[in-house]
Amino acid sequence: MAQWGLMSKLLRSIPTESIDELYPPNTFPIYVRCLLADWIETQPWEDFELEKVDQQLQAQTLLNQIIMYLRSKAEQETNVVEKIRLMRTSSNMVRSTASPILSERPQQVEILSTMPPSPSQEPAPEAPKTSDVDRLVYQVLYVQDCRQSIHQQQEDLNWDKQNLETIGPSIQNGMDPQNTELQKLQNKIQKQEHNLKRQLKNAVESLGHCQARLISQLKAWSWEQHKATIGHPFNDNLGPLQTWCEQLLGLNGKLRQEWMLAGNPIPELQDMLVTLQQELIKSSLLVDKQPPQVIKTQSKFSTVVRYLLGEKMAPGKPVVLKAQIITEAQARHLKQLGEIPLPSDNVGELINNTAILEHHPTSKSTCATFRNMSVKKIKRADRKGTESVTEEKFAILFSTDINITGCDTPYRIQIISVPVVVIVHGSQEINAMATVIWDCAFSEPDRIPFVVPDGVPWKLMCMTLNSKFMSEVQTQHCLNQYNLHFLAQKIFDQPDISGEFGKMMVSWAQFNKEMLPSRQFTFWQWFEGAMELTKRHLKAYWSEGVIFGFIGKQHLHLILKDRPNGTFLLRFSDSEIGGITIAYVAANGGQKIQNIQPFSKRDLEIRCLGNRIIDIESLAFLYPDYPKHGIFEKYYTDDPLPSREGGYIGVRLQTKVDAEVAPASSNLPCNTPRSEMPDMSPRRLVQPLTSPL
Repeated sequence: MAQWGLMSKLLRSIPTESIDELYPPNTFPIYVRCLLADWIETQPWEDFELEKVDQQLQAQTLLNQIIMYLRSKAEQETNVVEKIRLMRTSSNMVRSTASPILSERPQQVEILSTMPPSPSQEPAPEAPKTSDVDRLVYQVLYVQDCRQSIHQQQEDLNWDKQNLETIGPSIQNGMDPQNTELQKLQNKIQKQEHNLKRQLKNAVESLGHCQARLISQLKAWSWEQHKATIGHPFNDNLGPLQTWCEQLLGLNGKLRQEWMLAGNPIPELQDMLVTLQQELIKSSLLVDKQPPQVIKTQSKFSTVVRYLLGEKMAPGKPVVLKAQIITEAQARHLKQLGEIPLPSDNVGELINNTAILEHHPTSKSTCATFRNMSVKKIKRADRKGTESVTEEKFAILFSTDINITGCDTPYRIQIISVPVVVIVHGSQEINAMATVIWDCAFSEPDRIPFVVPDGVPWKLMCMTLNSKFMSEVQTQHCLNQYNLHFLAQKIFDQPDISGEFGKMMVSWAQFNKEMLPSRQFTFWQWFEGAMELTKRHLKAYWSEGVIFGFIGKQHLHLILKDRPNGTFLLRFSDSEIGGITIAYVAANGGQKIQNIQPFSKRDLEIRCLGNRIIDIESLAFLYPDYPKHGIFEKYYTDDPLPSREGGYIGVRLQTKVDAEVAPASSNLPCNTPRSEMPDMSPRRLVQPLTSPL
């Protein structure tokens, strides 16, 4: 109150008329300035500029805080006179000031205001350029002020009628003018009551529209969370949505109170408010941290469920959430009816499947954390045709009964997780992930659980593969048009380099059911292998653009055929899962393009790619013409010097290409198992580019 202390000294020497100009009695009286001194002096008034219209929202918010504070103070006040004074002041501020900007300086307080209609006028005012919630708050304040104004005028009318009755009938006959004024006041009150009902109805309808937008935002948040599995950007901050939920629940309570205080209330408004409250309470439960979408039995996992109205829960008995696995059919039942009974015949047994909703004051969140959940066993449904167990989708259902302060009965609330695939062995993980990827990438919002299309345009598949690759590898270097073109050639089995694939449809079978031609793996298994190898061992190379990646043999031949001997590029193996090979221009009996046997994850764990490239003397220029030492120097690692411990001579690993072992004219098939290849200690040449890879 340092500034107010200074102000109070200066006011002693200022005439009363000047004080009234600084602190208008009907809008911002001086006692309010004193009452709010601490709050006023902590506000950022220096940030306001009177000519900036776009600051009206901030000013309106400050005004609302002042009005709500005065009304709260009035409700706590035991002195009747002071109580009425505070209520009248807050009512005057609603009527006369819609969008103030208060800017205090050492000797003055300036008030910029716009004048809305008085409560007797209509329609109800709306503060300009405000959010939906701010406009709704203003409508509720307006309704409250209308009702208070009617109540005050009704008291005045009753007082005047009582005075009129005490002077007797003989005198009343000579006071027709007063009777006329009483009748006018009575008519005015009736008109205001009619207006109040309409404004109350408008406010309830606005609450419904605002809540519909909120629920739409909650669904959008969950949808973006689902899409984050394939690398889409996702802002997981639930703070603003929680504030929105809390505000709407509070405004619903105020409108229900106004409905009860209004004379001859409209019955359907109560039903609307009860329905909106129930919908909001049930919609405020969200899965904050989803469980893993591929769950292996007997393995621990965690998940977090958050309740956005946690601070509104009635104190007392702890709220316990229960988790349970449900089938796709049960998820559809929940979607259609809004609630499903807990099945007596569980499809899966969950260990550690209960958690308490706990409030965290620091984050202002109320969450139930399942830390060590595990699927003990799972019951499979009857599969159709060639459907695999890794294509069967489940979900985790979270349920509880919750009591909200001010509500008479508890509410049953439920929410389900994103679809999950349950596996029993690690070998099923890649295929299960394919099911998850297809579901996350190509399902529609607000779908019937868990419906997905059988086929999608290649253009959408391109976006998904690129997004997933970048997200998984944690890189900003995307798949380029050449990479995507080769992937299309691969999945459609069309090696024509000039083909147009954008509008072609990719089926689920092509993605991860049918084996690629002449291979023992699917497209997704092959792509995932390259992605995993890059993530584990080649992230830096890929991010720097050193690796060309996915490229077909025709394209490879076109770009290397006219390059100098020793020109090379790095590409993912076409014949092996999780391998990277080096294609280079060799001079073995004439300029030919050769492919070194792919390096696997195990190979790169033994000796990194940079060291292997420096080992191979035949490699000189990274395509198109970068000297390899200038590019790969940063990736070299020093080998330990040979030691003579125990009398032995130390050895050093080195990568060597022996062209004589597998010459270009060799008919050694590219898919010959490594165990059948001769002398596997050095790296071997695979087939030349003209042979199948």
